Amino acid sequence: MANYRNAEKAFRSSERKRAVNKMNISRMRTAVKKFKKMIGLTDVPAEKMGETLRQTLSLIDKSVKKGTIRENTGNRYKSRLTKRFNAVATPSK
Repeated sequence: MANYRNAEKAFRSSERKRAVNKMNISRMRTAVKKFKKMIGLTDVPAEKMGETLRQTLSLIDKSVKKGTIRENTGNRYKSRLTKRFNAVATPSK
């Protein structure tokens, strides 16, 4: 345990921040999993997948803005999800 009052306050503050970050990460990962699962299904229309993709990208952007994940990590997630969506949404030749 902390020996000084300022260390105790820093500990409490970091615990609150950790809880918020954990919630944001969990929400983002759940959205990513939901989108990936939707891509695996064949009977889902492209419009619905596009809407889910937009919501997922929005959550990723919010996580970056809040500092939960780094910008490059968010960009990597978005790039990979968009690539998967484009591969499924566009008919193959």
